Amino acid sequence: MTTGLLVSYVRERAGEAAVEETLRRAGVPFTAEELSEPSTWTSYDTRIRLFTAATEVLGDPDAMFPMGAEALRNGMNAAVVLLVRAMGTPRQVYARLPRAVANFSTTSTMQVLEAGATTATIRYQLHEGYVHSRLDCDYARGLISMVPTVFGLAPAQVVHEECESSGYEACVYHLSWDRRQRLPWRRRGATTAADPELAALRIQVRSLQSAATDLVDGVDLDTVLPRIVERAAAAVLAPAYLLAVSAPAGGAPLVHSAGLPDADVPGLTARLLAGEDLGPGAVVVDVRSARRTHGRLAALHRPGEGGLGDERAMLAAYAGHAAAALDLVMALEGSRLETRRAGALLDLAHGLAQAADVPSTCATVARALPSIVGCDNAAVMLWDPAAGALSTAATVGLPADRETVMRTTSLRAEEVPELLGMLSDREPRVLSPTGGSAPMRRLLTSLGVSDAVAVPLLAGSTFLGVVTASWSEGQSGGAVDADVLARLRGVGDQASTALQKARLLETVRHQATHDALTGLPNRVLFRERLATALAAVPDGSAVGVLFCDLDRFKAVNDTLGHAAGDELLRQVSARLRAAVRPGDTVGRLSGDEFAVLLPRLGGPADADSVVARVDEAFAEPFRLDGTPVDVGTSTGVAVRSGPVADVAAVAEQLLRDADAAMYRHKHRDRPPAPSPRQAT
Repeated sequence: MTTGLLVSYVRERAGEAAVEETLRRAGVPFTAEELSEPSTWTSYDTRIRLFTAATEVLGDPDAMFPMGAEALRNGMNAAVVLLVRAMGTPRQVYARLPRAVANFSTTSTMQVLEAGATTATIRYQLHEGYVHSRLDCDYARGLISMVPTVFGLAPAQVVHEECESSGYEACVYHLSWDRRQRLPWRRRGATTAADPELAALRIQVRSLQSAATDLVDGVDLDTVLPRIVERAAAAVLAPAYLLAVSAPAGGAPLVHSAGLPDADVPGLTARLLAGEDLGPGAVVVDVRSARRTHGRLAALHRPGEGGLGDERAMLAAYAGHAAAALDLVMALEGSRLETRRAGALLDLAHGLAQAADVPSTCATVARALPSIVGCDNAAVMLWDPAAGALSTAATVGLPADRETVMRTTSLRAEEVPELLGMLSDREPRVLSPTGGSAPMRRLLTSLGVSDAVAVPLLAGSTFLGVVTASWSEGQSGGAVDADVLARLRGVGDQASTALQKARLLETVRHQATHDALTGLPNRVLFRERLATALAAVPDGSAVGVLFCDLDRFKAVNDTLGHAAGDELLRQVSARLRAAVRPGDTVGRLSGDEFAVLLPRLGGPADADSVVARVDEAFAEPFRLDGTPVDVGTSTGVAVRSGPVADVAAVAEQLLRDADAAMYRHKHRDRPPAPSPRQAT
């Protein structure tokens, strides 16, 4: 209020350039517009710097007295003027000044030493640590001298002989005024006494209209809610304000405050929303429109102090404007929310169309759920019928440590009744850490989730898994309603279709790159992995290929039949996989030819140990239809060390070299004979 008056006073007398120069000299971190806002609170030192700069710029060392005198006529908050007028006499106003000062200043204490019908003595003392300025006294004298004018009387005479700036312990003001109007005041007519009140009423109406326009101009809640708090001073001047309104999409209330320590806001908010008494210094009203009650607004005075009068009506009128603005903004927010959800659904459809496999499908669904459902966290869990358990395939919205918990948790049907029930009836389940089975309560508690809902993913009658939406502790606000379930079911239907498609594609890709009989990588996939290994081999390392051909395989087919031959190939593939190292690849290239990729070798000699294990795998007979059958293998090895330039060419050469080495091994004990590859 004081800083806004100063800006206006300097602007009227010397123009905008003088205002800018005053702010520059004072070195304040505010613009002129910010200083004119009632919600901008400045320190005592800042105010004195502004006083000093203003007197210098105006070239008038006594400028603060007339500026203080202007406060009640032009600069004072209109609600305060009306309240002052309602007190009835200057004596009542002066008697209550200490209470008002205590509400708006933490730097000083004011006492009324004497208050009579036409005289008063006021003692004003700065708190320890502040340096008194005579300019502050000039402003205060001008302000308090004008109190009688609110009642149609002449200004009070102020005698100020004791001042802190002159070494006195405190400032003492002796005031005197006439009980009746004196000429020329009487000549102004019988309505003179009502003029200040009428002017204040006009100002207040304009202020409320301006506040209403300002609020309605807000484009979203993030803009409007702070404005409501900032403009509350247009109705009630107080040290602090607190606003709490319901969130449009549910969850925790939206809270904004001014003048309150952050640590005090949660407790006061809970009491405000619970309808508890915030003390005699609180003015509390509902922010209510014809459509709904949005929340509550409070103007808060310091403990033991109250306002200057009945300010509830004005704050309620302002809250009505705020509620109307919130109606409009929340309608816009609702429209924007539906637009975002529609966009998210469209993005989900596009994402699922492009998803190439099950992991990417699950990740796409999980990412879309918070926007579509309005939840904080989401997950897709897939059902493993062999293990009888659900495991997490994708999750979003959880902190890293809790995401780890989610991804490492396996829900087994025999241990989780909610899952068992879902397998039976295929219906969604609403979950809470305060109800349900012990395993589910533990999981939700460890995830920091207050509410969750799980919807089954179904392909016909086949259970594929679940999609889940959850809300962090204190954020649900009863968010799991019929609308949420409907949206989650819709996403679940899309996810089920996409998962079926992804699994079909994975099956087709697997069949294209794997041997149908043994499940091993075929020649195409083996070459791809060999090329990848060659491209990544560093200096000092090597890549090896083992080429294996079964001995006497044709004899097995001829004597025991092709079914026995197929069973032999399956058993051979199993023994080879058991013989190689983790990270090695066993592939079936054709017929009875197998190959082993060794992507990590220190050198050529390291391949010998793998060859020995492969040879050992054939030491025991194979059992085919209950008959033990001895089958051997011929193995060739080719190794390439160091980085490779032409990966494809080197891969083909390695396979040829390993094949040639295998052929030499197969015929090492035989007399020379024409190579089958050369026969005609």
